[in-house]
Parts: sequence; structure tokens; C-alpha cells
Amino acid sequence: MAETKPQGIYDARILGKPKMLLLGFQHMFAMFGATVLVPALTGLSVSATLLFAGIGTLIFHLITKLKVPAFLGSSFAFIGGYAAVVAMGAQSGLDKAASLPYACVGVFCAGLVYFILASLIKAFGVKKVMRFFPPVVTGPIIIAIGLTLSGSAINNCSANWWIALLAVAIIVVCNIWGKGMIKIIPVLLGVIGSYIVAACFGLVDFSAVKDAAWVGLPFAWKDTAVSVFKNPNWGLVVTAIITILPISLATMVEHIGDMCAISSTTGINYLEDPGLHRTLMGDGLATALASLFGAPANTTYGENTGVLNITKVFDPRVIRIAAVFAIIFSFCPKFSAIVTAMPAASIGGVSLVLYGMISAVGVRNLVENKVDLTQSRNLLIAALILVLAIGINYSSVGSISFSVGMVNIALSGLAVAALVGIILNALLPGNDYEFGQNKRGDFAVNLGGSTRNPTNWRETNPEEAKIH
Repeated sequence: MAETKPQGIYDARILGKPKMLLLGFQHMFAMFGATVLVPALTGLSVSATLLFAGIGTLIFHLITKLKVPAFLGSSFAFIGGYAAVVAMGAQSGLDKAASLPYACVGVFCAGLVYFILASLIKAFGVKKVMRFFPPVVTGPIIIAIGLTLSGSAINNCSANWWIALLAVAIIVVCNIWGKGMIKIIPVLLGVIGSYIVAACFGLVDFSAVKDAAWVGLPFAWKDTAVSVFKNPNWGLVVTAIITILPISLATMVEHIGDMCAISSTTGINYLEDPGLHRTLMGDGLATALASLFGAPANTTYGENTGVLNITKVFDPRVIRIAAVFAIIFSFCPKFSAIVTAMPAASIGGVSLVLYGMISAVGVRNLVENKVDLTQSRNLLIAALILVLAIGINYSSVGSISFSVGMVNIALSGLAVAALVGIILNALLPGNDYEFGQNKRGDFAVNLGGSTRNPTNWRETNPEEAKIH
């Protein structure tokens, strides 16, 4: 049988070191806008966020045997938790700066919950766990992740639609008609091109860049979770843990969806090798470590999955290069100021493409796994996931709140949708999904819609197998 053309580059070393560095820089830019937005919204340190995004990513890669091309950036899921703990701290006479370390203690405990689920997967096997996360659940969740993020993209675009559309146009032109390296780095070119044009028209404020130092420490010890235990308010410690811990249930579901999306994008089944238990442990450890030093919770980043989808360069080495860049630049406040000065419209234009890619991967998940939406159970599960995630996110309340004793808990639309989808799938009759049994379905989604026969692919594609 004739060899089929490789669908992507799995060993970026064939491109040469300069191109690998440029690709890594692109991945850092892809995550930067959303990653620094979380500390901007919560009051946490931007530099510490960059530092532990890079360190957390490297830890994740070590635990996952250097196989998974995922970047870990700031998680938006915990923003409500930070705000709730800050409000409770105010009732105890603490200001925002003094309350945030207590929230970090809660996030630290949430990171440890990942190890519980990872242990269950290790003990009982991925098949039994994945029975609760079939494509009819993960597909709509992936779709919802992209759609719920889309609002922030539109808000950023509205700052200047011409700059946003310029960023989109550069990405589209470079990706469709570009040759060589131009075709591989369309996102970075979209960012730089729109940024330069905006600066030429006086749309960028560089005052903060001028005042920023070239070298500085990424965090202060007084802002870390460790500082809480010098003179702790134990009531607020317990309250912070109880308030933030449930959020981990939703973020773990998001993690599984992200792993499915990355597997679908790259063409490699990471849920089996290195294993979902390892990816969960890596994510949980990165979150726990970041929270100890006053940085936001980490999560596998959809923006970088979108970059993988566009560039077709799937080598995890490129992601690790991006992580090293993030660590280096975390010690340079001036660089942080330069990127922070980037027009919101540029970020919005790039996000339109990347967030759309995430949702498109979710649609492909459903289509290529041949999920039968003529079945009432499947239709109900998918419908409720999408409506709850998007409806709650864009409603006036923004979350579902309830009290447990004296503690108020707020769940995001995505968290509610994920929990409802999992519960309905477990309770409704007709759940005959078993991971690994339907090779065509499982490998279709996890091999990016490939027409490869998973049983003889390496024999019929020996050159591409070497790249793997």
C-alpha cells in the first residue's frame, strides 16, 4: 500500500533550531493574553503567573513522559473562587492583598483532588472511568469551552474591529496561501502585524513600558499561600478550601475534554499513553505548586491546542521551548509591559480564530465518533450541556449559587453543564460506550479524523512512524 502524506510534524527538529524557537515563541504569545488576564482580574502577580505557567508546563511534561504537547496557563474557572474568598476576607477585616493568599490555599487543595481521580484511574483503569466521559459528553463540553470563551474574544475585538479583522486576515492569508515558515507561524504573524499597525496609528499606550524595569523578581513572599500560616485565620482557611474545592470537579472534566481535543488534533491517543492518570497528576501538581507561590491555578490551554491545529507542528519540544520562554520573560517586567500593552483588539482577533478552533474540534469529536443524535438520550445530554454552559455564562447571574451551611458556592455554567452531562449519561439507559472497544470510533476522534487503520498504520506508514 502506498504511503499516505503525514498529517503533521511530530519531530520539529527537522525544521531546525531557529524555526523551533520561533514556533515556541508563537506558543508563548498564544497563551499570554489569556494567562495574564487572570491575574489582571484577580489581583495576583502577572510575573508569578508567567513563571509558574512555565514551570508547571515543564512539570506536566516530565510527569507525562515528555509526550503530550500541552501548555498549562491560568485557569479562568477559579476566578469566582478568588472573588468569593476576597469578599469573605473583607468580612474578617482583611484587604484584597491579604485575602488572596487564603484563596491560594483553597486552590492548592483543589490541585490535590486531581491526584484522587488519577489514583482511581490507575486503580480501576481508564476504560471504567471513560465510561462516564463518552464522546456525547466530551464533545459538547469541548464545543462549550470554545463558545463560552468567545464572548471575551468579541469584547476584545470591539475595542477596534479594524485591528481585530486585520489580525484575523493575516492569520487566514498566511495559513491558506503562505509558504514554508509563513504557513507555520500565522498566529504569531497575526499578533505582530496587528500590533505594529495599531502602534503606527497611535493606538498603543507605551507609558507602562517606559517605566518598567528590565529585571525583577516574579513574586513577593508576602503574596504566597505559605505566608498565610505565619498568623493564620483558621476559619477563613477552612472557608476558602470548602469554597474552592468543588471547582476542581469541573476543571477535571475540562481537563479530560482538553486531552480529548489535543488527542484529536495531534493524532495520538494520550488517554492511553502516557495515560489520563499521568496528565491529571501533572495538571494537579502544577496547580498546587503555582498556588503555593501566589500564582493562579493552571490548566491545559485551549489557545495552544488551537495553534497546534493551525500549524500542524505537534512536537512537545516546541511547547517546552514556550515554557522556557515564559520562565525567562517572567524575570523581565519590561517585556511583560510590552506584551500587556498589546491592543485588546489584536488579542481579540487572534482569539476569534483559536476559540473557534476549539469548538470545531468538539464538533469533529461528535461527527467522527458517529454519535447518534437521533437517540433521545444522546440528544438530551448534548442539548443540556450546550444550553447550560452557554446560557448560564451569558445570563445576568453568570453562575449558579447556593449555600452549604455558612458557605456560599458559585458554579460556572461550564461546571454545571459538565456535572449535568456526566450524571445524565450515567443514569439514562442506553450507555453502551466502552473506551477502546470501538476502534473506528475511538481512533477516529483521537487520531484527528485520520483514515489510518490503527492496526496496521505503522506498517503502511513506516516513515511517519519514525517521526512518532
